[in-house]
Amino acid sequence: MTTNLNTSITYLKGVGPSRADLLKTELGIQTYSDLLNFFPFRYIDRTQFVKINQLQQNSAEIQIIGKITSLKTVKQKRGSRLVATFMDETGTMELIWFRGAKWIKDAIKLNIPYVIFGKTNYFNRSFSMPHPEMELVSEYKKSLRTAMQPVYPSTEKLTNKGVSSRIITKIMQSLFQEVGLNFKETLSDEIIKTNQLISKSEALFNIHFPKTQELLTQAQKRLKFEELFFIQLQLIRKKMIRKAKIKGFNFEKVGTYFNNFYHHNLPFELTNAQKRVLKEIRKDIGSNAQMNRLLQGDVGSGKTIVALLVMLIALDNKYQAALMAPTEILATQHYNAIVELLNGMNVSVKLLTGSTKTKDRKVIHQNLESGDLQILIGTHALIEDKVKFKNLGVAIIDEQHRFGVAQRSKLWKKNELPPHILVMTATPIPRTLAMSVYGDLDISVIDELPPGRKEVKTAHRYDANRLSVFKFLKEEIAKGRQVYIVYPLINESEVMDYKDLMDGYESISRDFPKPMYQISIVHGKMKSEDKEFEMQRFIKGETQIMVATTVIEVGVNIPNASVMVIESAERFGLSQLHQLRGRVGRGAEQSYCILMTSFKLSNEAKIRLNTMVETSDGFKIAEVDLKLRGPGNLMGTQQSGVLNLRIADIVKDAHLLKLARFTAINLLENDPSLSNPENRFINIAYHEISKNSTLWANIS
Repeated sequence: MTTNLNTSITYLKGVGPSRADLLKTELGIQTYSDLLNFFPFRYIDRTQFVKINQLQQNSAEIQIIGKITSLKTVKQKRGSRLVATFMDETGTMELIWFRGAKWIKDAIKLNIPYVIFGKTNYFNRSFSMPHPEMELVSEYKKSLRTAMQPVYPSTEKLTNKGVSSRIITKIMQSLFQEVGLNFKETLSDEIIKTNQLISKSEALFNIHFPKTQELLTQAQKRLKFEELFFIQLQLIRKKMIRKAKIKGFNFEKVGTYFNNFYHHNLPFELTNAQKRVLKEIRKDIGSNAQMNRLLQGDVGSGKTIVALLVMLIALDNKYQAALMAPTEILATQHYNAIVELLNGMNVSVKLLTGSTKTKDRKVIHQNLESGDLQILIGTHALIEDKVKFKNLGVAIIDEQHRFGVAQRSKLWKKNELPPHILVMTATPIPRTLAMSVYGDLDISVIDELPPGRKEVKTAHRYDANRLSVFKFLKEEIAKGRQVYIVYPLINESEVMDYKDLMDGYESISRDFPKPMYQISIVHGKMKSEDKEFEMQRFIKGETQIMVATTVIEVGVNIPNASVMVIESAERFGLSQLHQLRGRVGRGAEQSYCILMTSFKLSNEAKIRLNTMVETSDGFKIAEVDLKLRGPGNLMGTQQSGVLNLRIADIVKDAHLLKLARFTAINLLENDPSLSNPENRFINIAYHEISKNSTLWANIS
């Protein structure tokens, strides 16, 4: 008889109702299957035994075989502690318990061999071990437990209630004793053979009770591969189904709008990367499928021009186009840039944001529905229900990680047939992450800067060098350049004593006095019209210095600003630092980014700052960021659900991820519906996983 893995763990030997409740609330473990897939995060090697006379003065975890010869209770300030004398043939040491002394005392058998395990302390020239794990040698030999002892993730509450890693190991033992070792296979023989994987049953047993390091490695490889394989299978299959099912508009012709612009208005020759990306997009929109493409390009690589050219192709085919940006500042900037680029061409473009006046809104709504309005640029305001298009052909979403999935899918529904979707981001996404999170999108990359752009020089300076930094700023301003100075916070938080913006503003005003210098200030707590006023003064060159919080992080384009000073730079994440640096270096002049910090820096902060100084390649920066922060944090919360990985790690297991993706693509090319007999197990597992997976909901 095989046990149903959906059985509640309440019925498992050693669990019971109250412990089952605890495991459910603390670890989300409700069924046999959940328990089986709750994996250890490290292992302790229990093959080695040491003798008491070999003990070293370090606090390593060790195990010893010996006997307890005597017990005594020692009074202390609060309560008492239990002390045992433990000996083997080479010497003696003490075992100490500060808690639970009474029941331990009753349970201990004197002069019978025990295996003890724990960390040793060295004090007053003798060794002791507090709260050792203990097992009679006779029991130790019988148990399922293996040389590599698993350590399971835990929580404070579990520890307080006595559910230690050792208890979980015991429950796991009961599970295997009850269920046996015949788990359903989930991969085909061919995939197992080609990738040299062990069977599912062997893998599950050896992940919990590995006999050797080699078997543990095999078990991990098999389970990681499988996890990544099924994620890739879902993503790729979803993409295939969408391409087959969801028809898109076929933009057959490239007409006068595109050609006029290309030959008369394009301010500079496109880079090879821009041309390549445009070709990839044209192939998508000229087929009958709906485009879903992610366009990655570092700050300043010319994504806006590509977006505009795609919108013009839509106009040539009698469709409307929309561009959605996360903030009003960015939307306004896109609007201004596009209006300027289209100068002299007869194209109607409008801007719609939260602060668009009601009477202007009415006109926009009418002209959208009649089709007179061709291009609409805006913020979240675009996806409100009352915004109706006559025929939206392409929707472009900028800095997409700032939009939730639900917001993106609303754009889909603006038409009977969904528009072509182009998602743009200046946050470079490492390949491994792109394959996992955006595995269902086609990906294009602009990986070269337009001609004439110089790389921004980056330097790290300590607060003590502030005077020489100010001297440098004065020299740059004397050349007619402008400067950004960015702070992490508006008001000093009680907990962290960081210079806040106002403090900074005052000291800068002292060092750069009026009337010789003019300073703008911009932060999140200002009204949007005040913000706009200050921004405009800076844009027009009326002020030389812009003191700001990270409001300016995305998309402010001022070619004359050539220096970016980032205060308390250690408090920013890598991608934020990279985004901020991208605000300068937009003109032909040499630009600089200066990272200011105090002397006290964590190792991680040092890595971030060194990375910034050493490279301006967004993809390299993203790889380092991914290693430092992990995938969940990199994507923002709405995406992290996609990567609810139990055992694989997309940074450390990048090679397995590539292998899994390649295997999934290969399989689906030969058997798109997974109906071949040899793929029976995969098909069953696939449907099980899809049914329970949050993956579908999280990817749009």
